[in-house]
Order: sequence, then structure tokens, then C-alpha cells
Amino acid sequence: MPKRVTTARRPLSLPSDDAFREFDTGSNNQAVSTTMGFTRLLRNLARDKSFGERVVPIIPDEARTFGMDSLFRELKIYASQGQKYEPVDHDLLLSYSESSNGQILEEGITEAGSLASFIAAGTSYSTRGVPMVPFYTFYSMFGFQRVGDLIWQAADARTRGFLLAATAGRTTLLGEGLQHQDGHSLVLASTVPPCRAYDPAFAYEVAAIVRSGLHDMYGEVPNDVFYYITLYNENYPMPARPTVSDLDAQIMRGLYKWADAGSAKHRATLVFSGSAHTAVRAAAAELESRWDVACDLWSATSYKALRENAIDVERWNRLHPAAAKREADVTRLLDDGSGPVIAVTDFMRIVPEQVARFVPSRLFVPLGTDGFGRSDTRESLRRHFEIDMPNVVVATLHALATTGEVKPEVVADAIAHYGLNPEALNPLFA
Repeated sequence: MPKRVTTARRPLSLPSDDAFREFDTGSNNQAVSTTMGFTRLLRNLARDKSFGERVVPIIPDEARTFGMDSLFRELKIYASQGQKYEPVDHDLLLSYSESSNGQILEEGITEAGSLASFIAAGTSYSTRGVPMVPFYTFYSMFGFQRVGDLIWQAADARTRGFLLAATAGRTTLLGEGLQHQDGHSLVLASTVPPCRAYDPAFAYEVAAIVRSGLHDMYGEVPNDVFYYITLYNENYPMPARPTVSDLDAQIMRGLYKWADAGSAKHRATLVFSGSAHTAVRAAAAELESRWDVACDLWSATSYKALRENAIDVERWNRLHPAAAKREADVTRLLDDGSGPVIAVTDFMRIVPEQVARFVPSRLFVPLGTDGFGRSDTRESLRRHFEIDMPNVVVATLHALATTGEVKPEVVADAIAHYGLNPEALNPLFA
């Protein structure tokens, strides 16, 4: 009978933790994006003496957009015959630099070709007995949307590696039109069984996911999975890593408490993912100072991981009716809290809705970017999709009114105070 034989002729040594430590302290007051943070992490990994040569950076054509031109001179772009022309940017410090032993695969405008390279490198552990670690970085809209069939093939071939969806989200890449406004790749990622999809908000979360993913795919008990990680081009000061002993495990399970609520008359829980944290944090401050509502803040790094855990627990309970019931992670973490849960994402509502039924004792309200959207500023897009600070505040107050915590007049006052238009066209149909 045919069988798949995997023999590591050249075992892989995982990188030291030094490559990840610089993200623990945050960026202080410097505003950076998670894309920029990942580029620094990729540089650190490529410089690791025992691990670096196994790193395979793959870029279709947006290297400068992602800030990856800083890697050109150091790692070089692979060209079988070396560089045979003078690039137009030759007089720049970060000029285009090719070499026959270059490490970067700069594929040009071909997502299909880039995925082919990703599959080749990500299956090298089996076909060649030499584990390689591909990091394919692309505009998020040009992944599952454009070459979803090849991503499914990667899953079928048991590819290992990282798909980095840069400029992720439907409201972050302003002025580019609908071709780049991705609000659904996380929905598509949820359909691929071995794809572990994450939507981190902060650089230390990105570092934790990459570190854990390396151990998951290339550690002592390797799993044939690959990771899909969203990256954002929006700059903001990166917070320091919280001092929690098991934070990496909490990030990888998909949800952890980021900040405790203050003291106020009413309570609610606000959950953010990715770039949605800016509106959620502003809304929490506004709710407490103006509307007497204290909010716990949670970071949801992976609704896919939470859903799969909940389904697994649900199945186990169904097949073991006489045993003590197990509890899903999302149920254990959120179901015994006070007040409603408002989950905000830069993707479609269906992303947080994946776990809504596993939080049965609380009103669960998802806010997301259903609809086309338009090419405009971030602020206008977020107002259009009703995921900016005022809309998060109104959604929270309305949820409290629904459960009888506040009067409906409070919600009406908030709508008037923030100048929201109750008769505006639903963005789902706009």
C-alpha cells in the first residue's frame, strides 16, 4: 500500500527566545504597525545562527509596502543567474538586490506562483527530509480570495508554514478601493481544517503566535498544520506584553483578558481583535467616564481556535453522557461575567458569531464590517460600518437597555450626543 515516509535527514533547530524578546517591552510612544513588527521578527529569525538558513521569506510584489525592503541587502533576493541589470533604485540604501544564493523569493505579481513556492518549501520536510519554514506575506485580499484552491491544496499536501495576511481588515487600507478591503478572509480560513487562523492586535501577540507555531509544526511532536496570521498597516503605540506566566498559552487558545473593568454602576465586556482595539479601548474609557459603565477588555486572537475547542468539548460531552461535563474555553472565560458581551472586529460579524452560542447566559452582540464599504479614510469607513467608538458605545448601551440595566432613553441620548444618523442606510446593503 502507498504510504508517506518522512525522514528528517537534516533536523531543524528551533530559534532561541532572543528573537522574540524585543517585542515584550512594546514600542513606548512610537507608533508602529503589526506588519512592521513582523518584519523585524522575520529579520531576527533569519539572523538566528542555528535556524536562519531554513527561513524562506516569500513576497509577491509588495515588499516595500510591508517594509521588507530592509531585508534586501542583508538576505538578497534569489535569482538563479544573479543580478544581471542595474535596478532603478540602485542608489538607495535599501535597493533591490539579487543574488544566486539569495534567500528571499520575490515572485513578482503572481499569487499562484508564490503559493507554489510556499507549498514546495512547506513540504520539504517530507519530500527532501529537510524542514524549511516558509513565511509568505501578501495583501490579505489576495490569499483565500484569489488562490483559495491552492491553499486547500497546501492543506491536502500537509504543508507547514506561515501565511501572513498584511494590510488586513476592511477599514485599514484607506484609499485603495474594494480590491483591498478584506473583511472575509478569516471566514474563508475557517473552512480549511488544518489552517490555524489568528487575528492579533499587538506585536507581542504576533511574536507569541509565531513562536508557538514553530514549536507546533517543527517541535518534538510536529503537526501537519499551517498558520494564517493577519497583519495590519495601521500605526499605533504597541503596548508591553502583560506579565502573565502562561500568556502564550492564553493567546494560542484564542482569548485572554487584556484589562480589568474599573468601578461603575453597570458592567459590560468588550472583546476586540486586530485593529478594532483602538475603537474598543476608546469606547471603554468613554463608557466609564460619561455613561457609568465599567468594561472588561478581552483580546480575541482566534475565534477559529475558540470555536473548534467548543465543538470538541460539545462532542465529548455528547459521547460521554454519564461523565462530568467539560466546559469550552470561551464558555469558561466569558459566560459567568456581568452584563452583555460586545465583540468588535474589522471583519464580518460572522467571525465573532462563531462562538456566540457557547456564551449562553449573556447577551452577545457582534459588530463587524458586513458589506462592500468604500475607498475613504479609516475614520469614515469605521463610521460607515458602525464600528467606531460612538457606535461601540451605543451598541453597549443598547445591550444594557435590552437586558433592563438602563432605560432606552439613555441609548437615544447617546445617539444624539454622538451625532449618529438612525436613518442611515445599513452598510450591509450600501
